[in-house]
Amino acid sequence: MISFLDGKIILKKDDFVVLEVNGVGYEVFLSRNSLSKIPQEGQNLKVFCYLDVGEKSLKLFGFLTFEDLEFFKILRSISGIGPKTSLEICGKISLAKMREEIKKGDEKIFEGIPGVGPQKAKKIILELSGKLKTSLPQKKENLEDEALSALINLGFQKTQAQKALSQVSEEIKDPEEKIKEALKILSK
Repeated sequence: MISFLDGKIILKKDDFVVLEVNGVGYEVFLSRNSLSKIPQEGQNLKVFCYLDVGEKSLKLFGFLTFEDLEFFKILRSISGIGPKTSLEICGKISLAKMREEIKKGDEKIFEGIPGVGPQKAKKIILELSGKLKTSLPQKKENLEDEALSALINLGFQKTQAQKALSQVSEEIKDPEEKIKEALKILSK
């Protein structure tokens, strides 16, 4: 399984790049959004990869972040959603935005994505509503926002709360623990 590549961009096309890694050229499909963010030919690129094994082909799909790769894997687990469609969804919609839109049940977020009509959009939202809550960790800033909101709700000024949270050890990841440590700092 190829899960990560780091090499030089030899060729850049509309939906893929050829990446040279130790003398071997890998064709890596990227979303249009990701392609617009990567450097030009001759520059280095690091991508997380997903190897899709079909009946007659092997295709490598690339992602600029590990979170996008995980999101892609969840989309691929939905029946009727192929790798190209999953790639375009990941490229158009951030994970944070997807979580928001799923809460609202808004199918319009999928407009403009080839192969996703209203019925398929409803199916994706329905299937993702449970999967995103359990399968992917919240981003660090979302956890920070949760701790900050809790401290503000407890009556602290935003600047006080932010200052206290900045003093909490980076090793503490759980929002409840962050809040407890911040409260200790604020009570001094």
